[in-house]
Amino acid sequence: MTTTIHWFRLDLRVADNPALVAASQSGGVVVPVFIWAPEEEAPWAPGAASRWWLHHSLAALDAELRKLGLRLIIRRGPTLTTLRALVRETGATAVVWNRRYEPVVRARDAQVQVALQADGRQAESFNSALLFEPAEIQTGSGGPYRVFTPFWRACLKRGIGLSPERSLRPNGPKSWPASLKLGDLGLLPKPDWARGFAWQPGSTGAAQELQRFVQTGLVEYKTGRDCPARVGTSRLSPHLHFGEISPRQVWAAAGREDYRRQLVWREFAHHLLYHYPHTAEQPLRPEFKKFPWRKAAAELAAWQRGRTGFSLVDAGLRELWTTGWMHNRVRMVAASFLVKDLLIPWQTGARWFWDTHVDADLANNTLGWQWVAGCGADAAPFFRIFNPTTQAEKFDPDGKYISRWAPEPVPPIVDHSAARTRALAALQQLKI
Repeated sequence: MTTTIHWFRLDLRVADNPALVAASQSGGVVVPVFIWAPEEEAPWAPGAASRWWLHHSLAALDAELRKLGLRLIIRRGPTLTTLRALVRETGATAVVWNRRYEPVVRARDAQVQVALQADGRQAESFNSALLFEPAEIQTGSGGPYRVFTPFWRACLKRGIGLSPERSLRPNGPKSWPASLKLGDLGLLPKPDWARGFAWQPGSTGAAQELQRFVQTGLVEYKTGRDCPARVGTSRLSPHLHFGEISPRQVWAAAGREDYRRQLVWREFAHHLLYHYPHTAEQPLRPEFKKFPWRKAAAELAAWQRGRTGFSLVDAGLRELWTTGWMHNRVRMVAASFLVKDLLIPWQTGARWFWDTHVDADLANNTLGWQWVAGCGADAAPFFRIFNPTTQAEKFDPDGKYISRWAPEPVPPIVDHSAARTRALAALQQLKI
């Protein structure tokens, strides 16, 4: 009987998992493995909050696999060396996995595939993370999109099908290869600063969050999504990032166009990073490389700690530190304050979000920060500067969100009007 290794990565689910289906349909033995090799993802190795989520998601995945008669083998990298060792131990003739799209990971995966095929093994990847392959949607001239609305229309025109229902009846090996214990990876923080993370990682948690959103959040999504005091968003971003639920499952369940646009915005983020891999570090619009950013360590620290004196900004940063997540409207306001009121580089903010958000996703994080900074595709112009006070009055009029996360007044570290004038003067230096 043949053996196929399923290499789990950011596809931590059993349902609607194309690579796992392929492994199961081979008719042979399936050996699931997760390989921890964060150094291979540098300079964007998983941040601290992501590692917390990953620990619990892997535990949930192992429980799911055991219901199918399988178990998750955990190994420590390097990836190719580890896969080759597991191939030898199990006699596997094939290795399958679901694709990732971060530039460094894409390059690593391509090397792994070539090497395994050179070893005489079948090595095949599948798409489980996106509705479309990033290169699949093209402009009329055959290039990538840089504006969201025509990208959205092109996706709709192409059509988004639903995933077929497929039953899994995999066979496990008679003798399982050795595995590390999950705790051996050291993913959980010490000391435990994640005590306030009230999340349920794993596909069960994802399904429950989706059900909650469809039943209570979707009806008023158009207005409710902007009110941080309410649970008006889907809160599915970490579940989607870790592949605990597929975008097609969400697309089918959440049938409203205004929410489906958010799923396609996620596609757009991956589309851009795929075609412009440098944008994780550099602006898409090259003229912004000369922007006169400031080095302001004390102001950066005040922003990170939620002590800027602007209540909505502070509430967001404190919500983030406590829960590992920040409401999207507040993310925009907090990011705008860092970039435009303080003139601190967007890359610095992107790094902070990367380390502290449980839903840290390189494509989404990059698009979001470049959108706020006005230096990317489909960007809000740099001169569009959020006023954190009026944003609070509009989207938290009763002060419920602020009173929960930042109830005590703090002296403002800048005058917003003066900071706005300074930011516009800096923009004029670019002569764009």
